[in-house]
Amino acid sequence: MKVTGCILILLHLFCPEALSLDVDKGAFYMAAVYEHRPVLTPDPKVPHTRRAALELMYKNLAVYEEQVKAAAEQGVQIIVFPEDGIHGFNFTWESIQPFLEFEPPVSLKTWNPCLESGRFNGTEVLQRLSCMALNGSMFVVANVGTKMPCQHLDPGCPPDGQYQFNTDVVFSAAGTLVARYHKQNLYFEDAFNSPPEMEHIVFDTPFANGFGLFTCFDILFREPAVGLVTQHQVKHVLYPTAWMNQLPLLSAVQIQRGFSSSFNINFLAANIHEPSLGLTGSGIYTPAKSHYYHNMKSQEGKLIVAQVPVNPSLECSRKKESRHKVSQTQGLMVDLPLDSSVCQVEQQGVRCEGKPVGFHKPTPAFFSEMMYDNFTLVLITGAEGGLQVCSNSLCCSLSYRNAALSGETYALGVFDGLHTIHGTYYLQVCTLVKCGETCGQEITEAGGVLDFQLWGNFSTSYVFPLLLMSGMTLDLPGDWGWAGHDCYMSKEKTSSGLVTAALYGRWYEKD
Repeated sequence: MKVTGCILILLHLFCPEALSLDVDKGAFYMAAVYEHRPVLTPDPKVPHTRRAALELMYKNLAVYEEQVKAAAEQGVQIIVFPEDGIHGFNFTWESIQPFLEFEPPVSLKTWNPCLESGRFNGTEVLQRLSCMALNGSMFVVANVGTKMPCQHLDPGCPPDGQYQFNTDVVFSAAGTLVARYHKQNLYFEDAFNSPPEMEHIVFDTPFANGFGLFTCFDILFREPAVGLVTQHQVKHVLYPTAWMNQLPLLSAVQIQRGFSSSFNINFLAANIHEPSLGLTGSGIYTPAKSHYYHNMKSQEGKLIVAQVPVNPSLECSRKKESRHKVSQTQGLMVDLPLDSSVCQVEQQGVRCEGKPVGFHKPTPAFFSEMMYDNFTLVLITGAEGGLQVCSNSLCCSLSYRNAALSGETYALGVFDGLHTIHGTYYLQVCTLVKCGETCGQEITEAGGVLDFQLWGNFSTSYVFPLLLMSGMTLDLPGDWGWAGHDCYMSKEKTSSGLVTAALYGRWYEKD
């Protein structure tokens, strides 16, 4: 879905719990991501010759080479390029084949395409990427289409005898191919297969250990994204993406920031830049800072360079104090948990009883579609108060004060159910959202400010904090975390008008 009215952003946000660190070469490394506006074939469904395909891809690779050179001048040690940035998108199974690179056997881990260009045929793009890494003396992460022959005895082998993968490749500063990952969760990609086996790809570098890879739509699923972090303890995620922004809950920068915050890791995300398709939003995120770019007006790409901590857990540790202790901060919050067992979904709305002192009788609950899901909502009224709204097993609560909403409408919303449009996955979401003509339409500007605490009794432990402000700017919660089964977020003195505050939960077991 297309987003309009957005402005250029390249900001730095700081975690209020950041520790003071001694700045030395061993504590940080220099990273870059490039939001690339690709040169695209006019009709991706029309077959090309290999020569014509290479001519187009070389145009995009020439831009990559310019960016590697610019990054090298700033001391960058690793750079990430976006998904589909070299060959484009919207191909058929047949039409993409001239754009595919031959993928050598998995056992080959010492191949340097730049120095051994004659070793395998059909690897011209890999050779150019390898030489970029070698000439720039940096790790290069890029996304390519690859093909791999398979035997018909393999039950997953396509009829024409080859797998076609959406593939991330990593080259060392010496030009050696050190890692590759095949995208697991495809998003309407008829040209590609999911790999026969799910992959967790982890590698180390001379400047930091624990790098992992996954691509675009993968971020919404347990595998490989969550598995990489929880099973392999990766500290740095490299994320090529071609993400079409969808408000109010899933703009690119929202979910990128949320993943970094949820797992307390560094997250390096490179998106395609194609405003006409709603594609923009890249960044380098650490637990304490956000260096990001979202621009629906410019037609140019953007190089983002930032200093990244080798050990992100030292930069900012998430507090896990009891909810009662947090509730005493400057008198804003109420004690948790609420007795959510008395909340019932009725045919005409939601009834909640037994609310603590300070919670007023809400306006009648109503339903509104938000990103294709039917949310249950109640409107915020007055300068302070508290609300609760429930759906299935999830009750979402809001305590707020100092609300200056500038005549705008805000609502507390809840969704607990299976999302089935453009992908199937189970969500539990608590959100405080600005409403337009409906509560759920795409909005980028807001004037309302308030101090708030948002929480819910989630059934999943995988919850991503999202805080989006006016003008597509990001903010960090003043505090967030867990108290028993309740996940919470609080914020005082928002940096600008609030568009969306959300606790975006994924209940993977119910997909």
